[in-house]
Amino acid sequence: MNNEPLIISGLERKFKTGDGVLHILRGVDLTLRPGEIVGLVGPSGAGKSSLLHAAGLLERPSAGRVLVKGVDGWNLNERARTDLRRDALGFVYQFHHLLPEFSALDNVAMPRLIAGCGMPQAREDSERLLALVGLGDRMRHQPAQLSGGEQQRVAIARALANRPAVLLADEPTGNLDPRTAQTVFDALRAIVHEQGVAALIATHNLDVARGCDRVLTLNEGLLVG
Repeated sequence: MNNEPLIISGLERKFKTGDGVLHILRGVDLTLRPGEIVGLVGPSGAGKSSLLHAAGLLERPSAGRVLVKGVDGWNLNERARTDLRRDALGFVYQFHHLLPEFSALDNVAMPRLIAGCGMPQAREDSERLLALVGLGDRMRHQPAQLSGGEQQRVAIARALANRPAVLLADEPTGNLDPRTAQTVFDALRAIVHEQGVAALIATHNLDVARGCDRVLTLNEGLLVG
């Protein structure tokens, strides 16, 4: 069995409408390799989020397969799929969704604790990740004490806390000014390459896309590029 971090084959997503059937994804094929950052671009409504949700085992596709580390995620029961998502997938969104009452350090440590890691090890791992994204001197601050870019870098560190095989990011710099967006993407790229994660990043930011290892365009339900 192929153990690439992520293999998508024949992925379809369609919805019934009053006028018939709306096809969002039309047989998408995609393979991500370890340590590779793939940019996903396309017009609004092209289906980028639908592709990420299906790849992240969050939204069942109409057809096709999603193999995460060789395991067909949509062929598992809900409990096994949740375990695979927790252990092998990391997510970053446009809005950071940090827990406001916890420090940056504790926000990043939370996934490690949920996965069963002890507190000392979880905090040690989180300190290393926050240092990697340039927040070594800000880790004791709560989200309200951090800038938007700093909060998003905390979110990236949190997404990678359990060393997932795959990182899925949906417009991770979409809420930031251009300079801050570049800083956040540079941090993401550094930590993804350091951990050897396979990353798929949906973005409208062409500077971010140009910084990826390769770029694919989603157009009329198909990937090109």
